[in-house]
Amino acid sequence: MYDDYLTIALSKGTLLEPTLEVFKKLKLPGEGIDDKSRSMVFTYDKERVKYIMCRPTDVPTYVEQGAADLGIVGKDVIVEQARDVFEMVDLQYGYCRFVVAVPEAIKNIALKDLNYKRAATKFPVIAENFFRSQGLQVEIIKLHGNIELAPLMGLADMIVDLVSTGRTLKENRLVEFIKIMDSTTRLICNRVSYRTKHQQIQPLIENMQKLSTGGSA
Repeated sequence: MYDDYLTIALSKGTLLEPTLEVFKKLKLPGEGIDDKSRSMVFTYDKERVKYIMCRPTDVPTYVEQGAADLGIVGKDVIVEQARDVFEMVDLQYGYCRFVVAVPEAIKNIALKDLNYKRAATKFPVIAENFFRSQGLQVEIIKLHGNIELAPLMGLADMIVDLVSTGRTLKENRLVEFIKIMDSTTRLICNRVSYRTKHQQIQPLIENMQKLSTGGSA
C-alpha cells in the first residue's frame, strides 16, 4: 500500500523542531507531528509522504535496512555507527563538536601525556579512532549517561563527548582539551531507495542543498 510513499525517519528531541522548519520551507507536510505523541508514524496520503519518529541512534538502522528511504540525523551518530547509507546533505543545524575534555587540574598537559590513560565516552568508535590516529593507546570505557561523573569518581582520566555550549563541562570542572570533529544534522538515504525512488528523492535533495547554502528551495 505504501510502496510509492516516501518514508522519512525523523530524530526525536532537539533536532525535530528545526527539521520541521526545513520541511515547512520545502512545502512538505508536517501538521500534527509531535515527538511527545503516542503516534510513531505520521502518514500524509495527499503528498505520498510518511514519517516515522525514532530515537536518533535508531535512524541510520531504519534507513540502512530500508524501513525508511531517508533519515534526518546528526553526523555524530553517522560516524559512530558507520552504517551502509548515503550521506546526502549537510543541513547546517544542530551544531555541536566532539571534544576530549580533561579535569581543570591537568588542563596544561601535552597530548602525548594522554597515552595509557582512560577515557569515558558514549561514542567508543569515534574515541578509539581518534586516539589511534594520534598514536596513543587509551583505554575506552563506554558509558550511557552522565559521563562527566567518570573523572570526578576516578573511573576515567578524561572524557570524549559532544559539546554545544560547554556549560556542563564547566559545571563538572572539566575543560576542553582538544576538538576531534564538528557535527551537524545530515540527510541520509537508503542505497536502494536512491535508485528506485530517484524521481522523488533527487528533487528533495537538491532543494535541501539550496536551503543549506542559503538559497531558496
